[in-house]
Amino acid sequence: MSSALELLHRVFGHTAFRGEQAQIVQHVTDGGDALVLMPTGGGKSLCYQLPALLRDGCGLVVSPLIALMQDQVEALRQLGVRAAYLNSTLDAAAAAEVERQLLAGELDLLYVAPERLLGARCLNLIDRAPIALFAIDEAHCVSQWGHDFRPEYRELTILHERWPQIPRIALTATADAPTQREIAERLNLEDARRFVSSFDRPNLRYRVVHKDNGNRQLLDFLSGHRGESGIVYAFSRRRVETVAEQLVAAGIRALPYHAGMDASLRAANQRRFLQEDGVVMVATIAFGMGIDKPDVRFVAHVDLPKSIEGYYQETGRAGRDGEPAEAWLCYGLGDVVNLRQLIQQGEAGEERKRLELRKLDSLLGYCESTECRRQSLLGWFGEAHAGACGNCDNCLDPPRSWDGTEAARKALSCVYRTGQRFGAGHVIDVLRGVESEKVSRFGHESLSTYGIGRDLDARQWSSVFRQLVAAGLLEADIERHGALRLTAASAPVLRGERSLRFRAETAKPSGGARRSRNGGGAAAAAAMELDEDAMVRFNALREWRSSTAREQNVPAYVIFHDATLRAIAEHSPEDLDELGRIPGIGASKLERYGDAVLQHLFDHR
Repeated sequence: MSSALELLHRVFGHTAFRGEQAQIVQHVTDGGDALVLMPTGGGKSLCYQLPALLRDGCGLVVSPLIALMQDQVEALRQLGVRAAYLNSTLDAAAAAEVERQLLAGELDLLYVAPERLLGARCLNLIDRAPIALFAIDEAHCVSQWGHDFRPEYRELTILHERWPQIPRIALTATADAPTQREIAERLNLEDARRFVSSFDRPNLRYRVVHKDNGNRQLLDFLSGHRGESGIVYAFSRRRVETVAEQLVAAGIRALPYHAGMDASLRAANQRRFLQEDGVVMVATIAFGMGIDKPDVRFVAHVDLPKSIEGYYQETGRAGRDGEPAEAWLCYGLGDVVNLRQLIQQGEAGEERKRLELRKLDSLLGYCESTECRRQSLLGWFGEAHAGACGNCDNCLDPPRSWDGTEAARKALSCVYRTGQRFGAGHVIDVLRGVESEKVSRFGHESLSTYGIGRDLDARQWSSVFRQLVAAGLLEADIERHGALRLTAASAPVLRGERSLRFRAETAKPSGGARRSRNGGGAAAAAAMELDEDAMVRFNALREWRSSTAREQNVPAYVIFHDATLRAIAEHSPEDLDELGRIPGIGASKLERYGDAVLQHLFDHR
């Protein structure tokens, strides 16, 4: 491994491997196939980039997102790696030049979209080119049960069938046990060595809040992340546009992103998010897969995601640099109704619909759990977490629970007495004895359940109904526009044969209590570790980095990560030798930027 370590330091500026990187690199370099499961930010890319540099020929990387290939390639070129991409954004002349470089052995890494790879021209090109390995990134896209299924990935078995002597490495950050088995089966990787790293992201703080006034709650959350880059996920295109407008009106640099936008505007917004500091992207889940921006300090969901796998992958786009980051989820019972309707009215087969509904129920159970969030999340992927994590809302502020058996019986009875035809709002009005026009119109003031729930306020009853749905005792009837109806599991509760405990609804936060617990943002917290002089140097270096990135039309993090700039500011090296010992500075970046960095340090001493 001495040559791999030397290359790791000289090219990437790191002095040691993390986790199983060393074993993976050695295995693939020796010609072995591998299936790698590693969390976002865990260093997956190195697992195929280093073997590609160590083996003869070019490493061919199958990547599903054309929009991000340019940034991935530019980041490698900054390191002195001969990298290129082949996709539909290139004109004929540019594509021909990349093909010439590949055939001439002038490339170390080539990124290709699966659709392009499967074309006859590209397959014939590979026949004539020196290929070091095949890397299949985002390998979970092969699974028809996954959240990012791409049918083209199913055809990638051709790599093994046509070139069995070339090693393959498939990588993903999101795959439960069934998806792992399907990846191995669909890609003919049953005999490949499997490397499964911990799915834990200890730098992420998980928080779940119940939707009360979603817009206000989001602004309260963002008040603790002023000036930081982040992603806000919303359920629909219309919701994305509305939330983005509200954030802009509140003085936040927010941009929308969804599939219904003009393609050029969508691409421009993504470019701004990648290249500028402190931009908040409001998006549907169409945004984000493969995003390499390391300094995303938060991911906020203003609506419930579809599954735990999707939630895990989306939150994993925060804190890729290992610095503190936050995953915040705000949801309500209406989100459950909307998602169930989306699933049941979709074109998928009944088996697929049942699976998606089970996954939604599992996510709802995660949201309502009183246990450590990290334990629950990792448990879904078959990984145990020893003890409480100390970095989620349930650990930091343990929720109280209460005996909800009697309240549950009242709620279930009222749903039944009102004919299982209404949503939670109306049933709560009946329980609380509200004299509304709707209650009078249906004569529900004469029901035996009218007014039997005056001991709880509307917010507490909303929590009860949410938890009854999470427990599988109630479900939304999509054909009746989300009306609640009893399930078979509710019978033992109504008969007094089963007791329930509910999570206590916390009081509404007030004033300054609404701010993020990390004291004004993860980046601010990290910066506070620097003394006053180092902070001046750090800010000066960030300004220089932004200017340099604009000149080159590349994302700022491609020049240097924040963590690298912080280390430079803290240690204040006086010459190139000292600067070269800073983690994240390889030989190419030292040559390209060393003198400029030292000059800025000298100017701000």
